[in-house]
Amino acid sequence: MNTRARRPKGLGKRAWLATHLVRRILRTLAWSNFVHVTVIGRDRVPKTGPVIIASNHISMLDAVFLWGALRRRAIAIAMAELWSWPVIGRLVRRLGQIPVIRRDHDSGRNAMAQAEQILHHGGVLIIYPEGRLVPPGDHEPYKPGVANLALATGAPIIPVGTTGTNKVLPMRRAAADGRPFNRRHPVTIHFGTPIDPADFDDPDKLLDHLRRHIEALHTRPD
Repeated sequence: MNTRARRPKGLGKRAWLATHLVRRILRTLAWSNFVHVTVIGRDRVPKTGPVIIASNHISMLDAVFLWGALRRRAIAIAMAELWSWPVIGRLVRRLGQIPVIRRDHDSGRNAMAQAEQILHHGGVLIIYPEGRLVPPGDHEPYKPGVANLALATGAPIIPVGTTGTNKVLPMRRAAADGRPFNRRHPVTIHFGTPIDPADFDDPDKLLDHLRRHIEALHTRPD
C-alpha cells in the first residue's frame, strides 16, 4: 500500500467545512433537546493520529449520532444506497464517506483500501463490524475487516455502545406501534477503552475481544 497517495477527499478542506457546518446544526438540535443525547467517554478518542471507531448498529440514525458525538472529523463506511438518496447522497459525497455494496467482493475490497488510506493519513474511521442493522438481542458475526485494518495499520480501535437510536428511528419491522420516529426516547453513545491491535497476533482473537467490549457497552451503558 502506498502511504504517500493523495490525501483522501474526506480529509480535505471541503469535507472539513461541511463537517463543521453539519456538526453545528446537530449540536444546536442537541442543546435544544430535540433528542436527548448522552455521550460517555468521548475523551477516550485520541485527539490526533489514526483511530478506528467500531460500534453496534441498531438504527439508520446511528451514524448521525456517533458522527455528531465526535470532536474530530470522521469518515464512515456506509451502504452504497445512501449515495442515491436525495440530499443525503450529496452530503456523503461532500464529506468523503466510503460506499460499500453489500455482498459485493470487489466493492468491499475497494472500501477497505480507501479505509486503509484514511488511517495511513492519520484519520478517524467509523465502521460497523456486523455490516448491517442488527436489532438489540440479535447476533450477527463480525466481519474481519475491522481487525484486518487495525492489524495492518496499527490504529487503535475504540469500541462504542449505542443505545436508544432504535427507539428514535426503529427498523421497519420493529415499528409495529405506527410511530416511525420518536424523538422523546433518549440516546446514549458510550465510548469504551481503546484496544491496541499490537496486543493480538490473530484477527479472530481481536474480533472476539472487540465484540465482548461493544456488547458490554450497549447492554450496560451506564
